Amino acid sequence: MHYLSENTKSRIALSEKIYNIIEFTQRNVFLTGKAGTGKTTFLNDFIRRTIKNCIVVAPTGIAAINAGGVTIHSMFGLPLTSFMPTTDPVDRNEAINIPQLLPHFKYRKEKLELLRALEILIIDEVSMLRADVLDMIDLALKTARRSALAFGGVQLLLIGDLYQLPPVVKAASEKLLAAFYTAPYFFESKALKSTPFVTIELTTVFRQSDPVFIALLNAIREGETNGIDFQLLNTRYQPGFEPKDRYVYLVSHNYMADGINTRRLEALPGKGISCPAIITGDFKEQLYPNDPNLVLKPEAQVMFIRNDASESKKYYNGRLAKVLRAEDDRIIVLPEGAETELAVEREIWENKKYYLDDKKEIKEDVIGSYEQYPFRLAWAVTIHKSQGLTFDRVIIDAGASFTSGQVYVALSRCRTLDGIVLKSPIRASNIFRDTRISDFHEATNASEKMELIYETEKHAFAVSKLLRTLSCAPFLTVMENWIQAGREKEPGDAAVFAGLSEQVQENSRKLEDTFIKFESFVQRKMRDPEPGTWALISEKGAGAVNYFFDQVQERVLMPVKAHYDSVRKQKGLKSYVRTVEAFMNELEAYLLGLANARFLDQQLLAGEKNIEVHVKEKDQPSHLVTYNLLEEGKTPDEIAAERNLAISTIYGHFARVAQVGILDISALFSEEQLQVFNKAFEPGKWPSVTAAKSALPVFEFHELRVLINHFTYWANKAKQSEKAVSL
Repeated sequence: MHYLSENTKSRIALSEKIYNIIEFTQRNVFLTGKAGTGKTTFLNDFIRRTIKNCIVVAPTGIAAINAGGVTIHSMFGLPLTSFMPTTDPVDRNEAINIPQLLPHFKYRKEKLELLRALEILIIDEVSMLRADVLDMIDLALKTARRSALAFGGVQLLLIGDLYQLPPVVKAASEKLLAAFYTAPYFFESKALKSTPFVTIELTTVFRQSDPVFIALLNAIREGETNGIDFQLLNTRYQPGFEPKDRYVYLVSHNYMADGINTRRLEALPGKGISCPAIITGDFKEQLYPNDPNLVLKPEAQVMFIRNDASESKKYYNGRLAKVLRAEDDRIIVLPEGAETELAVEREIWENKKYYLDDKKEIKEDVIGSYEQYPFRLAWAVTIHKSQGLTFDRVIIDAGASFTSGQVYVALSRCRTLDGIVLKSPIRASNIFRDTRISDFHEATNASEKMELIYETEKHAFAVSKLLRTLSCAPFLTVMENWIQAGREKEPGDAAVFAGLSEQVQENSRKLEDTFIKFESFVQRKMRDPEPGTWALISEKGAGAVNYFFDQVQERVLMPVKAHYDSVRKQKGLKSYVRTVEAFMNELEAYLLGLANARFLDQQLLAGEKNIEVHVKEKDQPSHLVTYNLLEEGKTPDEIAAERNLAISTIYGHFARVAQVGILDISALFSEEQLQVFNKAFEPGKWPSVTAAKSALPVFEFHELRVLINHFTYWANKAKQSEKAVSL
C-alpha cells in the first residue's frame, strides 16, 4: 500500500484550503511564497479543477506562454505607456489619462462577450506588474462589463513573489507615477485597494532541504541584513574558479549570457548542428521560448526549458544535459546525473487565444505554434530566465549590475549552498530591503484565517451567485428593445405581434415578480441563519432553477422563436430580425446559466434538459472573408486595415486559400518576385518556413507561407497530370 508522507499530506491540505477560498468565495487572492514552494503547481491544478470561467494572463510574452495564457496587453488592448488615474490633462508623449485610455476599450462583440462571461482573472508573475497597469485592467473590465464594481465584478487570483523580480519602471515614468502611487508594485493599485483582498503564502520549500541554507535565503529575501550570515555565505567566494562542466553562470543581462554561451560553443571542436524552429500561424518573436536558429555541437551544455510531458518524465525544466550527436530529427543527449543516453525530439509551444463557446464557457483556441528542441545553451542563463528553475551548481557574480531581488533569485536557484560559486563577495550593500513589501504582506496576510474566511463567506457567495443567475433583469431589458422595435416595424400582422408581445411581456413580468419574492425569502433567512438554513436555501434554489428554466423556455423563448422563424426571411426587416436574435441570444444565455447553476458544489437543475436554441446563419470563415475582399480588388494593406488584423494574419488567410489552388498569386506578388521564388523552389525542399527564409531572405515569413502553398499545390497537380497521361 502506498502511504503519503506528512509533508505531502500537509501540502495537499493547504492546497485544498486555498482552492476553497478561490472557488467558493469572491475574495481576491494574492498567492505568494518563496522560490520553490509550488506556486506554479497550484496554478496548474486550480485551472484543471475550477468550474469558474477563467483566463490566465501575464506581464510578458514568455511568462504568458509558460503559464498557458496570453499577455495582459494583448488581452485588454492596453497601451504601452504609463497610466495616470486622473481626468486632468497629461502630456500624451509621457503618459495617458482616463479619457485618453477609454477609447482603447472599444472591443469587438466577441471580446465583449468573453470579458462579460469572465468570472476569475488569473495574473501570473504579478511581481513584475506595475500598479498603473492593474488600474488599466480595472477600467477595461468596468467598461466591457458595464459595471461600477472594481474590476467589473471579476475575481482576481494573483500569483508571484514580490521579493523576486520587481516591476520595470523607466526613469522618465518614475516621477509621473510617484504623483499617484507610493510604490510601483501592483498592490498600490487604487482599484485593488477597494476590494476584499487577502494574501496567502506558501511556506514549505521543496527546492532546498538544508535548514541553514533555507534560513540564509529567507533572511536575504526579506532584506534582514542583521540576520544574514555573510561569513558563511562568502565561504563560497572563489574569484579564480574555472568550471570544467555542469556549472551554470547566472548573469544579469542577455548580452552577458549570450557572450558566454557563444564563446563556449565556438571553443568546442567540429561543425555546429543547425536546428531551425518550425513556426506556424501567429507566434510573434517576443514569445519565442528559445533561439529559433539554435546551433548545437557535441559536448555542448544545454538546459531543458520544459518538463517531459510523457509518462517517462525523463527531463524537467532546468535539467542540464550534454549534447552527444544528432540523428535524423532527434538530438541525443546525456542528462545530468543519468547513465543512459536520451533521444530528444522537438516539442511544440502553442500561442492561444480565448473564446466563448455556445455554452458560454471560456475555451482556448490555438492560433500559432513554435516547434523546436526543448533546450537552450546553458553555460550561462540570465536571472530573469532562471525563475522557476533548479540547478545543482551555479556561478554567480552579484556585482553592481544586480538589481533589487536578483541576489535572492540567483542564490535560491541552487539546491545547496555547496553548489554555489561566487565570483564576487556579497555584502550588505548588495541586499535591498523594501519595507513597503513587508508592510503589505503583514496587513493582508490571511494564511492563518483561510478556514474562517471560507466558512464565513462561502454561503453568502453561493446565494449571491444563485440570485444573479435567477434574476430576469438582463433579458427584460432586451425584451423591451424587441417590443419597441416591433412596434416601429410592425412585422407581419400587427395584431398578432401585439398579442405575442403582450403575452411574452406578461409571462416575463410574472417571473420577475416570482424572483423578487424568492430573493426576499432568501435574504430574510440569511439575516439570522438557523441550523438547516443553508440546506433549505439549496432545496428552494433547486426548485426555483427548475421552475424558471421550464417557464422561460416554454412561455418566453419558444413563442419568440416561432415568431422569429416566421419573419427572419421577410424583406425590409433585417434590423428588426437582429433585434429578435439579440433577445433570443439573451434568453439562451439565461437558460445556460440555469443549466450550470450550483449551490456550492451541488448541481441544481434536475436531469438533462435541452435548450431550444435557434439555428444561426453560419458566419463565413475568416480566411474566405479576406479572400473575397482581395477578389474585390483591395490590397492586403487595405484588407488588414478594414478587418483590423495584422498583415501577417491576412497573409495567413491567403496561405489557406493557396492550399486549394484558387488564389490569384499575381495579385500579391510581382512577376520578378515570382521568378525569384520559382527558381529556388522544389517540392519538399525546405523542412520549414525558417529554412525557406534562410534561402530566400528577400521574402517575409508570411509571404513565404503563401508562395510555398501555392507552388506546392500546382506542382502536385502537374505530377498528377503526368501520372494520368502515363496510365
